[in-house]
Amino acid sequence: MKILMVCLGNICRSPLAEGIMKTKLPENFFVDSAGTISMHEGKHPDKRAIKTASNHHIDISNQKSRPITKADFETFDKIYCMDVDVYGDVISKTRNEDQRRKVSLFLEAAGNQKNAEVPDPYWGDLNDFEDVFQLLDKGCDAIKNQILS
Repeated sequence: MKILMVCLGNICRSPLAEGIMKTKLPENFFVDSAGTISMHEGKHPDKRAIKTASNHHIDISNQKSRPITKADFETFDKIYCMDVDVYGDVISKTRNEDQRRKVSLFLEAAGNQKNAEVPDPYWGDLNDFEDVFQLLDKGCDAIKNQILS
């Protein structure tokens, strides 16, 4: 199975989600991340995201930001979006119902309230990144359990 995590710039939330999910799934699963904008394309995750992941023994320092592509809708089985705006942007790039069925809000897929959003920690501090990490970690556990059951 191939899973794509998507946020706005692909430097905070989706790299954390990618890193966390990779630690939870067997090696035969492929997990990647992307953003809906190309502003940070080719850049590593935010230093605070790298630090937060590292505090939990997860290395995301070699990830590089990339925008979501049309090919992603063919390549990936599941596409998880971090917030409603990202979800809307991703859905607008789909070409058919099969592609749309692959896309969901991360926290909604994890069983949280409808339209629940992972907050963007970019304008915050390390505590905000830690809060997001904890939210993503719990969500990844729930999604992993769904996928593997």
